[in-house]
Amino acid sequence: MQSYEERKQRLIDDLRKGANGSSLRLAKATSNLFRDRANSAAHRLDVRDLDHVLGIDTAAGLVDVEGMTPYEALVDATLPEGAMPAVVPELRSITIGGAVAGLGIEASSFRHGLVHETIEQLEVLLPGGEVVLCTPDNEHSDLFFGFANSFGTLGYALRVKAKIVPVKPYVRIRHIRHCDPIAFFGDLEAWCGRSNVDFVEGEVFGRDEMYVSLGRFTDQAPYTSDYGFECIYYQSIREKEEDYLTTRDYIWRWDTDWFWCSKMVFAEHPMVRRLLGRKRLQSVTYMNILRVNGKLGLLRAIDRLRGIRSEAVIQDVPVPIEHAPEFLDFFLREVPILPLWTCPVRVANPNRLFDLFRMEPGKLYVNLGFWDAVRTREDLPAGHYNRRVERKVRELGGLKSLYSEAYYERDEFWELYNKPAYDRLKAKYDPNGQFKNLYDKCVLRQ
Repeated sequence: MQSYEERKQRLIDDLRKGANGSSLRLAKATSNLFRDRANSAAHRLDVRDLDHVLGIDTAAGLVDVEGMTPYEALVDATLPEGAMPAVVPELRSITIGGAVAGLGIEASSFRHGLVHETIEQLEVLLPGGEVVLCTPDNEHSDLFFGFANSFGTLGYALRVKAKIVPVKPYVRIRHIRHCDPIAFFGDLEAWCGRSNVDFVEGEVFGRDEMYVSLGRFTDQAPYTSDYGFECIYYQSIREKEEDYLTTRDYIWRWDTDWFWCSKMVFAEHPMVRRLLGRKRLQSVTYMNILRVNGKLGLLRAIDRLRGIRSEAVIQDVPVPIEHAPEFLDFFLREVPILPLWTCPVRVANPNRLFDLFRMEPGKLYVNLGFWDAVRTREDLPAGHYNRRVERKVRELGGLKSLYSEAYYERDEFWELYNKPAYDRLKAKYDPNGQFKNLYDKCVLRQ
């Protein structure tokens, strides 16, 4: 077995070999980006073997892990030690390095913030082949606070030290129904101020059907539900006021059906579920199906024959909670997609602000997640619904993650994502422009 240092050196050598003017991309096992990139010649860095958990220190509350480690492997390593990462994104295949360079959120984010706020130390591979250690208070603190939301345009996270928190064997879940958005978001906010809850999130099924879902660790459970095969978690929210899951099953409660997106590949149908089997009922399978369809264009061809235009609207947008009812009202009127996921999040430490995704300290935000396509017979311009969402989010003082398609004009984009800070980081850590610019990569899809 190679050591981390040997794996790191192999990657440095590979990068330097391929850095002669050609663009660079990562060769990895999975991707959770929902935007296509233009085909171009590129040297691919094979990072697939940087997927080891190097150490777990429960006393210090830290895990030492390589950047391409998927959260499924990270959870499998920490749970036997009675701990889990402080924030575990919803999908098994998301890597910790990807969650730090992008954004990662979950129902514990009302207390711990986004994934990058749980990081104590980063080793970053720079475009020139140098590896730098980044902490909040060393000479590379600017990169520590500028790495989140950089999406691989400043460097790649090779090694991460992240916070872990103690767990109990089970999670008790409560689902509280609301019929009014103002009351719903008010209740969501109230629970975020209480200490007797470990997880807070919500689901919107309609204008008059919303649920606040609460999770709390417990040592014992009268029963446990299984949503890994025949039963579907999001459907249970409308059927049960109380539920119990093992902690591991709770962590992956959304992965089996990709929240509710498994319906796009007909995997909610009992016969299809049985054909796929338990092991293939997960987000990796659905992503692979969508990627094959994206290359072959089967669904697009069917829509064209039917005279239908389809626009994917796949976004996560944190907005201040006082504006969440207004955003929801706009969304339900203008974008015909349901259900929606709501996840409260706040800055965990007001002394740690991250330059490329600035959230206001002391303010509670609600991340609204919606992942579907709008189909219409109207002849609408490209990105019609996504542009509407972007305008409304900006109007309400929110931001959005850049893992999917974006349509911002260049000046508008840089007003939101802090061009002065990004330019300083780019000049210092990628002076020759070997990695793509953030706007070119995330909006122009280069």
